[in-house]
Amino acid sequence: MRKIVLSLVILLFSMSGAMAADPVKIGMITTLSTKAGYLGEDIRDGFKLAIDQGQGKLGNIPVELMVEDDGRKPEKGRQIAERFMKRDKAQILTGIVFSNVAMAVVPKIVRSGAFYVSPNAGPSKLAGKGCDKNYFNVAWQNDNLHEAVGQYVTEKKYNNVYLLAPNYPAGKDALAGFKRFYKGKVAGEVYTTLGQSDYAAELASLRAAKPDAVYFFLPGGMGINFIKQYAQAGLNETTPLFGPAFSFDERILKAVGDAAVGVVNGSQWSADLDTPENMAFVAAFRKAYGRTPTLYASQGYDAALLIGSALAAVKGDVSQSDAFRAALEKADFPTVRGAFKFGKNHHPVQDIYVREVIKDEQGNFTNRLLKKVFTDHADAYGPECSMK
Repeated sequence: MRKIVLSLVILLFSMSGAMAADPVKIGMITTLSTKAGYLGEDIRDGFKLAIDQGQGKLGNIPVELMVEDDGRKPEKGRQIAERFMKRDKAQILTGIVFSNVAMAVVPKIVRSGAFYVSPNAGPSKLAGKGCDKNYFNVAWQNDNLHEAVGQYVTEKKYNNVYLLAPNYPAGKDALAGFKRFYKGKVAGEVYTTLGQSDYAAELASLRAAKPDAVYFFLPGGMGINFIKQYAQAGLNETTPLFGPAFSFDERILKAVGDAAVGVVNGSQWSADLDTPENMAFVAAFRKAYGRTPTLYASQGYDAALLIGSALAAVKGDVSQSDAFRAALEKADFPTVRGAFKFGKNHHPVQDIYVREVIKDEQGNFTNRLLKKVFTDHADAYGPECSMK
């Protein structure tokens, strides 16, 4: 009888050890197809780099990363999220690139009790009245990088700026952010179709408006087409172009080339940001993937490290939701961008810079930091958030 009891104890102990060793499942919903597919690729690759550096772990806790393509479609994103949570029992989700997908997916995720950590999309509604205790954004609130350029353009005495962005939540947030700190006149404000590739009509209207500068936000392939067409129209020789980092990342610059040289853009990160954590990240990413990381890759990497810091605090038990949430709120991780903390709405309080597109000595197109525009900058929507 004693042998049977002892055997049962050993069996139960073994089963409990096996259960404890099960990896934490993380569901990544991101855009891997369409002309914007490289944005999701970079988020995924940055996130995976952190896991690979931990030899399959984040915060020394084994994790399983599940990745699916939302095709930039909100309904598909909802379906993937439901599958991750119901079938795969994922308690942490991440990865969404586009704000229209985030608005369709994130509220349902957090209402279910799961956690969502955004490595990119930061729509104003989720930062303000739609904030939630289980929603965290490790990148920025959509307006932030545009606000920095609005401030910079004002300092440089541009007084009649033409504005252009796609007609979806992030596009509207972009121009709202720019105008919040820009003090001059608006020569025109145009919203294009999301995914648009031909900008002939917009460029004709822009030329007729005779602005002294242009500010635009067109992520991914949209930006590539616009910058090329802007240069082909000869506008880059007469009217300075400004934008956010999203439109001037290394992969866009490789496709656009000389047409982007000299353009100033806003960012909370740059490959040449001189911190030990960032220099190590850039070197590791180049070694792993054979290319310079973009803003998106840095945000994927930071999202993984943030999650790892919280997993370590609860020893991998995400069901300790209060403790896991408290650990996320501390933001105790070696971010690649320097000083970082969360505001009460779980969006970053961080420094924001402007960068200039250059062609380096090797003939590569990249960005170099020009100046810091904001220190410890918070978004404008925190006061609308009811969380304490």
